Amino acid sequence: MSAPHPLNQAVVAQALHDLRNGQLRRCLAMGFGEKELDVLKQPAVVAVLANARVPWCSVKVNREMLWRLVSQIHDIEREITTIDRMLRLGASTEMVSKFYGLTHQEVALRRDILGLPKRKGRHPVLSEEQETGLWHAWKAAVAERGIAPDDEAATLTLTMDLAESHSLPVSVIWAAIRSWIDQGLA
Repeated sequence: MSAPHPLNQAVVAQALHDLRNGQLRRCLAMGFGEKELDVLKQPAVVAVLANARVPWCSVKVNREMLWRLVSQIHDIEREITTIDRMLRLGASTEMVSKFYGLTHQEVALRRDILGLPKRKGRHPVLSEEQETGLWHAWKAAVAERGIAPDDEAATLTLTMDLAESHSLPVSVIWAAIRSWIDQGLA
């Protein structure tokens, strides 16, 4: 004796869930008509449909949407890697929030997961020597990479690279670069 068809059970369960939550349009979008939805109010009919051994519904795969969703995995992995890199290099909570929309609690959790120490207060201000060295490195890299002043994603990547090469916190370098751009020095 064969078992009930699992697709039938899933569709009935979803339709009943949507109906209970007032999502009539979702049921209609699945292919039910008003007459079929009216019949689903009867427990005996629901039992027959859910326990049917032959499929009375089918699935259509939207391949374009499937691949769009699959491609988002790479974007999510890249985003996580960038956030972790930012935090390891001394990005402020406000900076991570600005770029990725994380809350203070989410940033604190990420720092805990990465084993980073809790920060207290602000990072120190750049010395004149540090700022001059950073300025020259930044100008050269902007010219080499062809970064536009309004390209914040490319500027963030450059900022992280400069933080690594100059052993300075990302948030301090970001503040200096934003100041230079705001002054029209870009």
